[in-house]
Amino acid sequence: MAKQVQKKPVLVLENVSKFFTQRDRQKLLVLDNLNLSLYPGEVVALVGKSGSGKSTLLRIMSGLIKPNNGRVLWHDEDVASPFKGLSMVFQDFALLPWLTVLQNVELGLEALGVDRKERREKALEAIDMVGMDGFESAYPKELSGGMCQRVGLARALVVDPEIMLMDEPFSALDVLTTDNLRSDLLSLWQGKKTNLKNILIVTHNIEEAVLLADRILIFSSNPGAIRAEVKVNLDHPRADNEVGVHEVMDEIYHQLSLLHDPHKIAGVRYKNIGLHYRLPKVEISELSGLIETLDSSEYARKADLADLAEDLHLDIDDLFPLTDALEIFRFAYIQDGALFLTDLGNRFACAEILEKKEIFAKQLLNHVPLARHIRRVLDDRYNQCATEDRFLSELQDSLTESAADEVLKVCIDWGRFAEIFAYSVNSGILSLEDPN
Repeated sequence: MAKQVQKKPVLVLENVSKFFTQRDRQKLLVLDNLNLSLYPGEVVALVGKSGSGKSTLLRIMSGLIKPNNGRVLWHDEDVASPFKGLSMVFQDFALLPWLTVLQNVELGLEALGVDRKERREKALEAIDMVGMDGFESAYPKELSGGMCQRVGLARALVVDPEIMLMDEPFSALDVLTTDNLRSDLLSLWQGKKTNLKNILIVTHNIEEAVLLADRILIFSSNPGAIRAEVKVNLDHPRADNEVGVHEVMDEIYHQLSLLHDPHKIAGVRYKNIGLHYRLPKVEISELSGLIETLDSSEYARKADLADLAEDLHLDIDDLFPLTDALEIFRFAYIQDGALFLTDLGNRFACAEILEKKEIFAKQLLNHVPLARHIRRVLDDRYNQCATEDRFLSELQDSLTESAADEVLKVCIDWGRFAEIFAYSVNSGILSLEDPN
């Protein structure tokens, strides 16, 4: 029996770490000791929630920014700057509005010093490859979102890369356009019409990852790191109603649920959070809606995360903030990849609005230290008032300025619904409407 030859990786990251220094010189660790190898002939998907450092990782891989520790190797050579052989497709298209489709696609070749005749021929070929022939003289403002992304794809392909990095390339598009572009991307890949050896795609859409990728990497946050890997041993084309596709999706949601909650103690249903915890950005109406959905006869207080995400059209950034909030308030808990509604959650679902507020207020004060801290400060003040800046400065001890702003806003919104304090957006003052 012939010995199988192990493929040599095209791109390797070894012990890569990246931090950014904030204004007060505090270091914010974004990526921690990350190792990754990309092999020829595979499509790899990277899934994780927003703000976990995935885009920073792509920029390190492409040589746009340098890691603070570790190194990036391209065909065994250290990467110190952008290099030929790798290209990127961005979420926001990044087309120059004053250039035509043809001129936008030619940009990369022009930067490489390719002469006018050759770059024109290659650009026209790439435009034809992505189905945009006939629009060479059009400007971006004349194109739909899907057409703009096709131009972005042509611009990435025209430089004849071995690896293409795609940063949520379809997230700004409608469902039908996304399906069409995904199919065309797979056709290009499988038809070997390009020199591509590897595609790495960042996505929040689990179904998209399973339909496209051979290997799916689960990315954690704070700091970002690859925590799990799921291999997809399914032939293309894959359909979203296949049993195999659903089995892989279930496994990914299970892995994400394990990684999502590092604050949980093994064997304990709920977590205890601290004052500086990154509270999930969740509207009360969304939270109530999900609780009522779980309490409905269709789910009977239990739902598999994969089924829930599919039924409600939720991606990672929609689903896990909601489940995080449900667990914080003890309205539900996650176990073995499923979400279970608690008795308290059932009571909340069935309650009238005033009782809902009472339940929410009690859980908010008992289980969200920031809300409890704000209320205590207001109770202790002679005028029962405090500025939001007073709490922002505390949060910024452990969070970035933007993260602190977001966390305080979430807590204020929750506190106002629960009527445990009031807030004036004009003055930035928190106060007690009813000291009792």
